[in-house]
Amino acid sequence: MSSNGNHCSFVLLAEFHIFEGAQLKYQFPQPLGVDEGVLAMSMLPDGAETQLDDWTIFFLNQTPFNTISPVLALETPEVKAIGLPGDPEDESRKDKPDLLCVLNLVRTKHDKTLDRGAKVLALAICTRHPFIQIFKPFLLMALDDYFSDPSQDCLARLFDAVNAMDLSGAPLLTRHEKLVMRASERKDIFAEKFTHLSHNWNGSNPGLGAKHILQHKSTNSGESYSSFEEGLLSRHRERAQDESRTRDRDVPTRRDRGESESTTFAPSAHQEPPDDSSFSLGGSAVWVGDESGLDLTPKDGGDTSSILSLVGSNTMVGPSSRKRRSTDASSSSSHAHSRDHANRLPANVAPSYYDPHLRSGLAKDTHFYHTSVAYRDHQIPIKMPLSTFPEEVGDYSLITLIKEFSSHQLVSGPQHPHLHTNGPQTHPIIILFNALVTGKRIIFLGHKRPAGEVSSFVLSACALGSGCGAVLRGFIERSFPYANLNNRDEWESVPAYIAGVTNPIFESSRAWDLLLVIGAGTVTVAKDIHTTYPVTTNTALGAPIISRTGTLKAESSIGSEDDVGRVSGKDGGRAEFTAKADNNADKIFIEDIRAAIEDHFGESLVRTRFTEYVTRFVRLASRYEEEVTGSTKFGFPSSSFTEIPGRPPQLGSGITFSDEATCMRELTANAQRIEAWRKTNSYQYCVTDFAKFQANSAIKGFDVLHQLFRLRHAKNLSDSEVLLIMRTLADNCRTYEQVVELLAYLMPHGGGLLHLGFGLFHQREAVREATVDLFNQLRAYPVGVLYLQSLNHFQRYAYVRQAHAREKRLLSEQQQPLQAQQFPSRAHSNSIIGGGLNGAV
Repeated sequence: MSSNGNHCSFVLLAEFHIFEGAQLKYQFPQPLGVDEGVLAMSMLPDGAETQLDDWTIFFLNQTPFNTISPVLALETPEVKAIGLPGDPEDESRKDKPDLLCVLNLVRTKHDKTLDRGAKVLALAICTRHPFIQIFKPFLLMALDDYFSDPSQDCLARLFDAVNAMDLSGAPLLTRHEKLVMRASERKDIFAEKFTHLSHNWNGSNPGLGAKHILQHKSTNSGESYSSFEEGLLSRHRERAQDESRTRDRDVPTRRDRGESESTTFAPSAHQEPPDDSSFSLGGSAVWVGDESGLDLTPKDGGDTSSILSLVGSNTMVGPSSRKRRSTDASSSSSHAHSRDHANRLPANVAPSYYDPHLRSGLAKDTHFYHTSVAYRDHQIPIKMPLSTFPEEVGDYSLITLIKEFSSHQLVSGPQHPHLHTNGPQTHPIIILFNALVTGKRIIFLGHKRPAGEVSSFVLSACALGSGCGAVLRGFIERSFPYANLNNRDEWESVPAYIAGVTNPIFESSRAWDLLLVIGAGTVTVAKDIHTTYPVTTNTALGAPIISRTGTLKAESSIGSEDDVGRVSGKDGGRAEFTAKADNNADKIFIEDIRAAIEDHFGESLVRTRFTEYVTRFVRLASRYEEEVTGSTKFGFPSSSFTEIPGRPPQLGSGITFSDEATCMRELTANAQRIEAWRKTNSYQYCVTDFAKFQANSAIKGFDVLHQLFRLRHAKNLSDSEVLLIMRTLADNCRTYEQVVELLAYLMPHGGGLLHLGFGLFHQREAVREATVDLFNQLRAYPVGVLYLQSLNHFQRYAYVRQAHAREKRLLSEQQQPLQAQQFPSRAHSNSIIGGGLNGAV
């Protein structure tokens, strides 16, 4: 991002006039060309005078009625499509104007001297950035400024201040880097991307230089160290003391030579392993060899103490183990380790600046880019989120949406196959998701509710349907977070609109397919939905799929032939599954989400789970399309692992199921909503995005998700398939882009590298070697180190031990030819010496 990237395209100010109603008073720096009445009514929602402050959001450049056409017709960036870094470019949008997000602040100032006893003003900024929440402080201060000095100069100052915001130092993350960042709760994730900045970029740690940014490794000071890590610490301390005494006796000290003291522990190069009886996980007798070869810090990142950065932290584990503590060591060990780190800090760094949780030493969260902007006499701090997708606008909350609509008993209206994938027991959130992806008209009604609250529900729904912006798109472009009667005909003409209203008149208009009432938590399906969206029986699980039953039989665990015949029967199978309408995957997912919310897990986990849910829906739709049409346009073809004598084995691809009956049952339950989704713009976007993903993906040639699912869930996995999976991953995850893409599929809440780590204990040596190869390649990058730290103690110990044994073996193999050169045979030595002497003579 450039420092003058036109963060603010326009500034608008509207005022409510007692006789003339809502009036658009100022447009800066030029008129937008949109009907002023439409803008004024959007900025001053119904009932605004009852709220002291209210925030509303709406969009421009969606449809012809709200597309801007500046009078001066300037060729400015805001009238051209500009994508965010890491987002896919859409050929179809190159000639379309960029979608502008409008953040609007409405304020009511009571004054008894006025005719109506109050003055209602609205100030808005138009920006192309989806993270509009960062502009709220600007609007608050600018509106206060306008109340004290009502002139257009206030709008000019706001415009200049926002556009003076320097985001040029913000890291540009790819799609996979965004997924890794949002799934991690570590505050130092991708800290290496901030090394180009001065260390006092956030106003703290002035004593740390750029070289020191990657020096310190994270520790988990909130948890006590186990005896395993304490043993490593004790052994390194003993090594350091022994070597210090040796240096004092044999060589001058570094201080006498004028050199600075090193902060690293230099391990002994000649220590021999103890006997097998010394191997135990109980204390310092655990021997893992010389860990100096397992330095996890980049070469230019400074010193490191040992592999403790690998084995000393477990902060990326999933929710199930987040509250677990090590119980086999006293808390004093953790305090001693913290004191040891503090003692090794540079002299010019105060201990209060050091945060052991931050690998980079940064004092703030690397999920955000921290900067500040001067507005008049104030420095406004800005936290720009780095992992936002275009379909995520504002600071939405999926938890609030789920809590509001959480009971299927409050769902009324007829059942429709597009919406009720689990019959009458379909959860309201699943009904909402089905309505979003199948292109239904949706209205959120918040009578006597702040317009900002209604807008938040609409934006949350858009994020819900898109998988938090990471999977699907096309929802924001048809959403109207705040809609009113003034432009009702225009936004109701948009197919599959998603609107938020405060006027109850829309409930009786019946120009909707799904109505969700905020406050009451009710969900109403339109009575005429079957007429609007007729269901054709030939789109259910019929003949096209049955003719391809052989493809389904290729799955791993198939029932008997009688079961296959019952499932694939033209009438009997369809009648049985259709009558049940039992989509267990949706039920399990919603129960998991509700349990996570009841256990007070955060918004980030819920968003990640919905990203996975939408991903699975797309993969299931790909399988359905393949079964119906014979091929799929947006997914890998469905196949299983094959091993034919005389031919190299082939990895499987596509979504997997435990057996054919489960596959048919899920395809049946989802057939109607998949067919409806295939007729929407979201489907067309998905096809386009998958083609670009295939062309730009760092890992090519196989379905990574399929392999990871097989390792995690498959039963009776053959050794040859495990070996091929691990070796393929190791061979295709060498570059940084490939490593990040793999880690984007390994969510920490799902165990991270846990299931890959089981390969360290496989009975076949080739599998163990491939696993060590893969982990060594992950270890080459800081983000891979963080994931390796999430392995449990057994896996970390196994990896360190096997990696060290390999390095020792490779070192010995390299030394053997060298020794042969240094000590040649006697005859060869005499000839060399004789030749040398004769030459000398």
